[in-house]
Amino acid sequence: MELLVAITILAIVAVLGWRGLDSIVRARVALTNSMEQTRGTQISFAQLENDSEHLAGPDLLPVRETLRAAQQRLTLIRTVYDDNQPTRLQVVAYKLQDGVLSRRESLPTRDLNVLDQYWQNALNETDSMPVVKLQENIAAIAMRTWNIDETGWRIAGTDIPAPGANGGAVTSPPKKGLEVSLQLQGQERPMLKVFLLGAV
Repeated sequence: MELLVAITILAIVAVLGWRGLDSIVRARVALTNSMEQTRGTQISFAQLENDSEHLAGPDLLPVRETLRAAQQRLTLIRTVYDDNQPTRLQVVAYKLQDGVLSRRESLPTRDLNVLDQYWQNALNETDSMPVVKLQENIAAIAMRTWNIDETGWRIAGTDIPAPGANGGAVTSPPKKGLEVSLQLQGQERPMLKVFLLGAV
C-alpha cells in the first residue's frame, strides 16, 4: 500500500514537472521569436536610416525625384561615398511582399542617364538588382512623408501626380522627412520610426 502511494505521488510530481518544463520551453520559443522579430526590425530601421541620411538632395539632383513612397514600396536615390572614389549615386528599392521586407540596390554611377534608367526600372520592377531579405512576418507597412515647404505629414504617395498630368513627367516635391511604420504579425502595435532625409 505504501509503495502504491509513493508511486502515485511520484507520478503526480512527474506530471507537474513535465507541464512546468513544457511551459518553460513554450515561453522560451515565444521569447526567441519575439527577439528575432525585434532584431529584424532594428536591422531594417538601421538600413533605412543609413539610406535616408545619404538621400540625394535637390542641390545635387535639382530636377529629379529622389524619393517615392507608395503602395508598400519605397524607392530612393542615395549618394555613395567610397574611399579613393568620386561621389556616386545609386537607386535603392524597398518592397513588402508576402510578409517579407526586401531591399535592392543598383550599381553606383555618375552617369545621370544610367541613373534615370535605374530609377525607371526600379519603379517598374523590371530591374535585375539582387534582392536582400531584411525581415519576415510583416503584416503591413505604412509610410508618411514631410515635404519641403509644407507644415505637416501626408500619407505617402498622395503627392504623386497622375501620369501625364504635367506634360508627361511624374514627380513629387522634395521631401525632408519620412515616417515608416512596420506592423509585425502577432503584435498589437506597430513599430514606428521617423527618418530625417539627407542629414549627411
